[in-house]
Amino acid sequence: MSRHARQPHTYLRGGTEDAIARLRPQLPPVLVGWVITVVLTVAAFGLRLVNLGTPNKLVFDETYYAKDAWSLLHFGYERSWPEDANERIIAGNTEVWQDTAAFIVHPPVGKWLIAAGEAMFGMTPFGWRFMPLVFGTLLVFMVIRLTIRLSRSNLIGAIAGVLLTVDGLAFVMSRIALLDIFQAFFLLAAVAALVVDRDHARGRLADHLQSIGRTALGPAVGPVRWWRPWRLLAGVMFGLAIGTKWNSLYVLAAFAVLSLAWDHGMRRVAGSTANPVLRVIQDGIAAFFQTVVVAVSLYVASWAGWFATSGGWKRQWAVENPESLLARLFPAPLASWLEYQREIYAFHTGDFINQATHTYSAHPAGWLVLARPIGIDAVNDIQPGTNGCPPEAEKCLSVITGLGTPLLWWLATAALVLAVVWWVGARDWRFGVPVVGVASTWLPWFQYTDRPLFYFYAICLVPFLVIALSLVLGQLLGPPEPGLRRQTGAIAVGVVVALIMVNFAFFYPVYTDEVLPRSAWLQRMWLRSWI
Repeated sequence: MSRHARQPHTYLRGGTEDAIARLRPQLPPVLVGWVITVVLTVAAFGLRLVNLGTPNKLVFDETYYAKDAWSLLHFGYERSWPEDANERIIAGNTEVWQDTAAFIVHPPVGKWLIAAGEAMFGMTPFGWRFMPLVFGTLLVFMVIRLTIRLSRSNLIGAIAGVLLTVDGLAFVMSRIALLDIFQAFFLLAAVAALVVDRDHARGRLADHLQSIGRTALGPAVGPVRWWRPWRLLAGVMFGLAIGTKWNSLYVLAAFAVLSLAWDHGMRRVAGSTANPVLRVIQDGIAAFFQTVVVAVSLYVASWAGWFATSGGWKRQWAVENPESLLARLFPAPLASWLEYQREIYAFHTGDFINQATHTYSAHPAGWLVLARPIGIDAVNDIQPGTNGCPPEAEKCLSVITGLGTPLLWWLATAALVLAVVWWVGARDWRFGVPVVGVASTWLPWFQYTDRPLFYFYAICLVPFLVIALSLVLGQLLGPPEPGLRRQTGAIAVGVVVALIMVNFAFFYPVYTDEVLPRSAWLQRMWLRSWI
């Protein structure tokens, strides 16, 4: 085996053969990678499945999304519910919705997915949490596949899978019916599709160079392929992500630019001396249609239930306001929908939300260091000898806390800084993926700090943080050749992963509503701001 094959990111310099070698992706053994992926995904599913229906009530924002999903399932749009709906639902009376439409401030994709679980298992805690479990597990699957693709190593992909499996925030968000776990999966799937598209495009360009037998493209741009199915799949995934939560638009914009930069670099490796602006324009037109246009079209299509029915919020607005500009310019359903979108935007940016306060509001500046976690559910002052509290203990409590595994997050934050250095300083493209991923899912929140923001939004950062840490651990591990360097690196990496797993196990009771004496709970509250 050649040195290049063993170290696929060691680039050779020279003529046509060197350019072809640089363009062709060198992936690790496929079967081994898939075995690792399946085993770790099944393990993650099993870990998250235990006691999924506990607690037997609507916790935190499940009070919105589980009920929205149930009414979507029955009517195609969200309806209002009476104040005592939660108690009546848990008692088994699930058809207590009201006749009026509800004003809903998030698109419907995530709620339709929750509805799928409710259709299978009923309007029960297990039913409304089942699809978050599935997509939280698929997030582990996707992080393994993407990390293998980036690192060209099955081992580093396995490390990433283990780390995401034992992250506390990813674990908790996989077990409650909120929208963000779906958004995180769709965003990561879109990014993974773009990375695969990068490899496929470079492979096709290598084939082109080989077929023409030239040393370089020269003044030619090279073939511009309009049909790039992996880029199209990325557009679909971005559309589903936006159809879950709007802030996915930032990630689409960031990775659309990064993808074009990859195309530019690909043609430069192939020796193209064509005008860089021409290269970007030719690639950019096709990319725009296959990502942005597809994503926006799919977002509109995700509202099909609202369009197909007549009772949704603002559904009759154009008919009731025929003199409005929107009603004069567009068909009535589309005009009404556009007015609804304007109202949603006004809610997210208006005085009402900006003047609101919340106990668990967390400034995004503190997310990476876990400054303020989110309390999902809590039962305080459980008396000794009752509800699982030991008779000899002090008062107990049971909580579900949205908190990343601390050691994982703190190491990943340090790794993110190193990732920036390797991406910018060493021009290693692989590290750009987690850096851009974290930047596009985190930095946009800083413009909305006048309103309450919550740490659980950071679930979209988690996969990219895990990838950054895994790639840095890959650097620590060193090349695969046997020797002291590899042995030392393997020990160091093994210790880091083991400590993170132990850290997760220590915090497991506060992720799972376990009854704890207050002193045991306080042992896990490492920062004053966590209490």
